[in-house]
Amino acid sequence: MKRKALTTAAELDMLQRESFSYFMHETNLENGLVVDKTATDWPASIAAVGLALAAYPVAVERGFIGRAAARKRVLLTLRFFWSSPQGPEPDATGYKGFFYHFLHMQTGRRAWQCELSTIDTTFFLAGALAAGCYFDDPANAEESEIRRLADALYLRVDWQWAQDGGGAVSMGWKPESGFLPNRWDGYDEALLLYILGLGSPSHPLPADSYCDWAFAYQWQQSYGIDYFYAGSLFTHQLSHIWVDFRGIQDGAMRTKGIDYFENSRRATLVQQQYAIANPGGFSGYGEYCWGITASDGPGPSVLEIKGVKREFYDYVARGVPHGPDDGTIAPWVVVASLPFAPEIVLPTIDYFVHQVGLKTGNPYGFKATFNPSYPCNSANPYGWISPWHFGIDQGPIILMIENYRSEMLWSLMRNCPYIANGLRRAGFSGGWLGAQ
Repeated sequence: MKRKALTTAAELDMLQRESFSYFMHETNLENGLVVDKTATDWPASIAAVGLALAAYPVAVERGFIGRAAARKRVLLTLRFFWSSPQGPEPDATGYKGFFYHFLHMQTGRRAWQCELSTIDTTFFLAGALAAGCYFDDPANAEESEIRRLADALYLRVDWQWAQDGGGAVSMGWKPESGFLPNRWDGYDEALLLYILGLGSPSHPLPADSYCDWAFAYQWQQSYGIDYFYAGSLFTHQLSHIWVDFRGIQDGAMRTKGIDYFENSRRATLVQQQYAIANPGGFSGYGEYCWGITASDGPGPSVLEIKGVKREFYDYVARGVPHGPDDGTIAPWVVVASLPFAPEIVLPTIDYFVHQVGLKTGNPYGFKATFNPSYPCNSANPYGWISPWHFGIDQGPIILMIENYRSEMLWSLMRNCPYIANGLRRAGFSGGWLGAQ
């Protein structure tokens, strides 16, 4: 690798600042909506809005934005979501306290006939609650309103309705066809969903819903490492943005003698080992080039490359070690693993920045993905590079770097009673939770 020009602290600070610029410039200042993707006429993502809400406190503390300016943006966003249309109509913003996955940037109405998303609503609510925990000045009327609206938005959600008469929570609902057939069961990013759902004092999930989710866990060994499996790396990260799982265990983790933080560390190590082994023979994979997750890609297409027929995908839930995999690497997901395994993440960040040059000419830091195996007509030896930035990629960079540097989000959310109550109802104990 080339020698890095900045100290580690300066490099991380720059990554946070560049990534936060996405929220500064890709937000509608009339309603707080954040565009999902930097493509023409693209809608907002409610998960990106939630990540922005959580990122504002970090940005204030790091000096990227003033407290008053951040407070104004947060309050604008929460006011919009509180007053936006809730109902069964197909063009509403949400229903039963949940929100549609994608919303028109200008009107805030449902886009693309998408689903009312239980998981994306979870990330929106987590961001709102994080902002409420941070803006805590009782003498400031705007900060008091932020806390009131964050609580009201959370308490409005009817988690029991989302069970659709079953145990595990449905992934979503559409006014045209009702609940989606798939449910949140088996280890994945829905860990936070169940914590918030169980912690609700208004419409809580029953405790057995968590049992239904955890019952489908899959414990496996990959490259000599034992862990609860989920193929896409982001699934081992998103709940950890808001919850510090170090030293706290539920029933499933107690039986294995680890915690979810350690499980995510192991999943991160598996990613690197998979790239070193490179069973698919993809270009570029190695010790400093890994990070496979749900992401954008160069496909869909099937090409013959050096005598091998390869299928390339567009946006798909890539994963390891069982695939799908087409040689596409997502730098952001490596950065979001920083708290779990800094000893392998920091050198990989250096490689992406100084060897591949993935930030050159990009206003928001890393582009979403690149694929060295996909042939391109450019002079870039690292193949296809996504033309886009995504809000749901930018947020975890800012927030997980901060958890590594200062544990800020984790500390904030320890003071959120809904998080603590949800953890306890899910059977968590020990660590910081036991000290409260």
